[in-house]
Amino acid sequence: MWTHLSGKLQVVPFPPHWGRTPPTPMPQVTGQLGSPLAGGARAGSPFLLHLWPAMPLHLLPGWKVPTLLALGLFVCFYGYNFIRDVLHPYVQENKNKFYKLPVSVVNTTLPCVAYMLLSLVYLPGVLAAALQLQRGTKYRRFPDWLDHWLQHRKQIGLLSFFCAVLHALYSFCLPLRRSHRYDLVNLAIKQMPPPGYLWDEEEVWRMEIYLSLGVLALGTLSLLAVTSLPSIANSLNWREFSFVQSTLGFVALVLSTLHTLTYGWTRAFEESRYKFYLPPTFTLTLLVPCVVILAKGLFLLPCFSRRLAKIRRGWEKDESSSQMDPLIH
Repeated sequence: MWTHLSGKLQVVPFPPHWGRTPPTPMPQVTGQLGSPLAGGARAGSPFLLHLWPAMPLHLLPGWKVPTLLALGLFVCFYGYNFIRDVLHPYVQENKNKFYKLPVSVVNTTLPCVAYMLLSLVYLPGVLAAALQLQRGTKYRRFPDWLDHWLQHRKQIGLLSFFCAVLHALYSFCLPLRRSHRYDLVNLAIKQMPPPGYLWDEEEVWRMEIYLSLGVLALGTLSLLAVTSLPSIANSLNWREFSFVQSTLGFVALVLSTLHTLTYGWTRAFEESRYKFYLPPTFTLTLLVPCVVILAKGLFLLPCFSRRLAKIRRGWEKDESSSQMDPLIH
């Protein structure tokens, strides 16, 4: 039987004896198959013995690679921020900044991981579109590594949202730290001798825009995460789901990029920011997202977008050339 669900066709098989034989009582079925609560399959249960290897016994198998990817990025960025924010002051100025490890360094690392994971959600789509344009057809199979990458985009996106939420929570906790209060007192003492009104217009505007873009990016990611739930996704048709996951996802990536740029501002051009000759962390995270945004903008040009739309509707480059051959001869 064919049923229509969320714009997709699904087949629901029925047993061949449906409606002709009465249902078997449950105790008799469990007696034939063997009860798992009684210690597994019984000796006279060949059906369950054949069925048991096919059962999914692994815990969240689709999350293994994305989780390892997120952990790898976290370790790399955490080590990089440790060298810049903790080790450099200790070596160069003999200052003990190790108290930053539990909160400050983690809060600097989490947005880097979230931003990179979000860009890795939309990078395989760019690569797939480039392959389709190069091949001139959509019927050729993608390479295995790209196919697996495309299948793990949902998990990578949810991990990106998780890191973004943690970043927001850690940011709320920053003013609660005792070290932050001491820094505020020391700053106030330094400003006491020359009385005056402290106000930096550029810095004020930068922080206002920076926080606003961060809230907008997190809100858009929340919408993407909610629509990824099966109960919500099944209530949307394909066009609505594609709009949310593709268009709004790209908007979230642009907002995150603007959020990162306003955080960096002019710091990338200040020599004092290059500790141990290492560039600021945000400059490293901008590489992959900027490539994705530029490629997406390139594919929006009519010369590429029209050809890509034709390919995705079933047009093939070989068909057009074969149709032109009789005219040539």
